[in-house]
Amino acid sequence: MALSAQQIPRWFNSVKLRSLINAAQLTKRFTRPARTLLHGFSAQPQISSDNCFLQWGFKTYRTSSLWNSSQSTSSSSQENNSAQSSLLPSMNEQSQKTQNISSFDSELFLEGNILCQERKRIIPVLLMNFYHAFILLPISEEEAIQIIADPPLPPASFTLRDYVDHSETLQKLVLLGVDLSKIEKHPEAANLLLRLDFEKDIKQMLLFLKDVGIEDNQLGAFLTKNHAIFSEDLENLKTRVAYLHSKNFSKADVAQMVRKAPFLLNFSVERLDNRLGFFQKELELSVKKTRDLVVRLPRLLTGSLEPVKENMKVYRLELGFKHNEIQHMITRIPKMLTANKMKLTETFDFVHNVMSIPHHIIVKFPQVFNTRLFKVKERHLFLTYLGRAQYDPAKPNYISLDKLVSIPDEIFCEEIAKASVQDFEKFLKTL
Repeated sequence: MALSAQQIPRWFNSVKLRSLINAAQLTKRFTRPARTLLHGFSAQPQISSDNCFLQWGFKTYRTSSLWNSSQSTSSSSQENNSAQSSLLPSMNEQSQKTQNISSFDSELFLEGNILCQERKRIIPVLLMNFYHAFILLPISEEEAIQIIADPPLPPASFTLRDYVDHSETLQKLVLLGVDLSKIEKHPEAANLLLRLDFEKDIKQMLLFLKDVGIEDNQLGAFLTKNHAIFSEDLENLKTRVAYLHSKNFSKADVAQMVRKAPFLLNFSVERLDNRLGFFQKELELSVKKTRDLVVRLPRLLTGSLEPVKENMKVYRLELGFKHNEIQHMITRIPKMLTANKMKLTETFDFVHNVMSIPHHIIVKFPQVFNTRLFKVKERHLFLTYLGRAQYDPAKPNYISLDKLVSIPDEIFCEEIAKASVQDFEKFLKTL
């Protein structure tokens, strides 16, 4: 029958108990002769029960030996002195017995002290021998093969997969949809998860996120991206949410911002306040427009400010837009603040210089900067081939930039180009 790892300690304890019972039975068997030999001395020495049998045997042997030697000495003394003490036999015999008894008592006292010292030295050795003899009993190879043991916890690993079976926290995070394969790429975050207790450290955080507005099916993706939130103090997170509410961000606004920018709550109140102040001052926007801007693009509060500052210079100095025109475009398309600088300049160059569209028309349709440039080129070249590339609103057959870049190919061909989709596809093959 196979023994599991949990059953082995019980088997060891049963072996130890049987050995102690046998020792106690042996002690009882030799108790009566000890009392007969010691003549009234206690046959049960005041020591611990662990080594009482061994110490009793040692004392019994020494005491009986001393008693026998004293008797032999007494008898020999009486024979040698019988002739000399014939006048006073009773007095000499009484004196000799008293001397022998005193000598016996002193030797017994010394033996007791020596025995106590020997006990301190011998007991640890006896206990160690007992441990090796009864606890670490040898087993056969067949018994060793039948022992069922749990796999050991690896002392170090490059993947959290090795710890999932041993960690309730990791198991529950997997059930929530957390991707541990992405978290384990960050050793500090992985070590943090291994130290956390689900009930004490994670449960309250999950309840807080649900209260903020993160749905159950969104918790896994959120925690996969922002696993560092477990290192944040819960009271600090509540303080940051309260700050956003104090700035007239609604609960729905905060929920939308946290979903789009998972790291938003990791930033202090001071940083959030500085960011809001920067955009309001730099763009000269009202409080309401500033709030709407960051709700639509909350990563403005979490990302670097360098791309924003660089793009503002590009719009003013390189592309030639006025300040009020920049305000209008970024409130319509907030991504223009963080767009790639090269993409902005290439798109503007083609729309303004090739398509001959002036600044004021581009300002009305800033979504052109949020469209792939090759799409704008393909449609413009196809309209030019058909002779329908007319972007002046004051002339007939005007085609707005909005329709040019936003509608799908089927509607573009049918309503704008007045051609079939097959013709458009054939034209694209010639490019």
